[in-house]
Order: sequence, then structure tokens, then C-alpha cells
Amino acid sequence: MSAVNDTKPHFSVLLLTGIPGQEDVHLWISVPFCLIYVISIVGNAVIIFLIKTDPSLHEPMYIFLSMLAITDLGLLISTMPTILGIFLFNSREISLDACFTQLFFIHFLAKIESAVLLLMAFDRFVAIRDPLRYTSILTLPRVAKLGLIFMLRGVAVALPFPFLLKRFPYCRANVLSHSYCLHQDVMKLACSDITVNIIYGMFTTIFTLGVDSLLIFLSYVMILKTVLSIASRIESLRALNTCVSHLCAVLLFYIPDIGLAVIHRFGNSSSPLLRILLGYVYLLVPPLMNPIVYSVKSKHLRERVTRAFIK
Repeated sequence: MSAVNDTKPHFSVLLLTGIPGQEDVHLWISVPFCLIYVISIVGNAVIIFLIKTDPSLHEPMYIFLSMLAITDLGLLISTMPTILGIFLFNSREISLDACFTQLFFIHFLAKIESAVLLLMAFDRFVAIRDPLRYTSILTLPRVAKLGLIFMLRGVAVALPFPFLLKRFPYCRANVLSHSYCLHQDVMKLACSDITVNIIYGMFTTIFTLGVDSLLIFLSYVMILKTVLSIASRIESLRALNTCVSHLCAVLLFYIPDIGLAVIHRFGNSSSPLLRILLGYVYLLVPPLMNPIVYSVKSKHLRERVTRAFIK
């Protein structure tokens, strides 16, 4: 007859967070966010369109760049409804199912971007180490197979996240730390043991971002070794110059990602504002800067972009 009633509220809706303490000026803050989204979407769309329509750009380096642009577009589309919804309409509520769907796409696309950056590092290594066999090693069918393999890896790694979170009741404070959903942020709101989620989250980070970043580092060690063996200083600098844009893309992606992961895992006493700002940098800066950096550093691509806009 005796039964213990669970008096804890179980939430079916989570609340997203904009910039705490700045709610009165959220509408003004939305202006730079809208500009960032417009510039990023247009920039990446132009890159994809030019590479698709210009046969002279059907080379492995530009194919990988189009993959990066597609991934960046996916991240923008995944986060735009909630981020702009908060700043434009003060719409903070998100259902659990919508939250789980969003975090799947964010984590899936982040794994894809990491993989594409690794493929681009391998592309630069082959181009510098063995330029005469470059086109025979990185054929278009092989590039497509590599892209498909890493896409399947991203799905396999990110798909368990929603199911691991769906098991839990949510009865703690239902306020998230960001304007979008992340696995490491949502799992802290569960009123159950989240050990499995913590272990799986660390495993996926090491297996994807950790391994990819290590292989990128090793690729650049081999690139430097090859470049230093070139007798001509001018040729050495020219070879290194082809890697500048990729290095910028790697730093723009990995530094905020590692910083955000460290803050969520170990920085409970850190400033909430720092966590929020780093979250925006992690999601919005790479899609904004990658088309700009590659258009500036790649003479061939810059000429195509200029010609397209002049027309």
C-alpha cells in the first residue's frame, strides 16, 4: 500500500541561454549574428557553386574544400533557428526531441569537419612529398570513398548520443548553457547516473578529434621534414605557403573545440560568459572565416570568385 511518490518535476522542455544579463539588448546583439550567418552562408554557397560548376576546380584540394564548405553550411543551418530565435524573438524553449535532434547534427557535423581537415592535411602532404604522383594517388573515386568512410564514422559516433540521453528523466534545473544543444551540456541536467554518457563522450572525443588532430600533427611533421630537405629556400617557402590556409582552418576549429570541451568537463568554476562566448566562436567563426581565408590564399580560387562577381 505504501508507495513513494517522486515529487521531483520531470521536464519535457529545456530553456536555452542567450547572453546572461544582456536580455534588454538581445535585439541589437542579433544584428552581428545575422550578418555572420548571411556572410557565412553566402561565402560557403559561392565556394560550393564555383567548385561544382568550374571543371578547372575539380581537383582533390578543391573537392575537400567543397566538403568543408558543405559541413560548415550544415552547422549553420543546424544552429540558426535556436540562436536567432533567442536574440530576435526571445524564444528560449526547446522540446527534448528537438534538442536531441539538434545535438546529433552538431556532433555529427563536427566529426565530419575534423575528418575533412585530416583529409586536407593528407592532401597537402601528398602534394608536397610526391607531386608527380599526386593525381594518381588522390583520384576522384578514392576521394569520394574517403569522404563516404568518414561520413559513416560520423554517423556511427554521433547516433548513440540522442538514445543515451533519451533514457533519462530530467528533473534538475532545465536551463542549458548555450543557445543550442550539446551532449555534454544536456547530460548534466539528468537526475540519473550519467557515467556511461561521460565515458562514451570521452571515447568519441579521443577516437575522432584526438586521433584526427594527432594525424594532422604527424602530417605536418612529415611536411616540414620534406620542405627542409628542399635545397631552394624559395621553393621551400612556396611549398609551406600552400599550407597556410589549411593551418588557419585547423586552428580555427580545434582551439575553440578543445577549449569548450575542457570547460565543460573540468571548468565548473569558470565564468559562464566565457563558456557562452567560446561556444559561439566554436560554431560560428570557422564557417565565417574558412571561405575568406581560402579565397585570399588560393590564387586560382580567388580569380574564379572575382570573375563570378564581376560577371
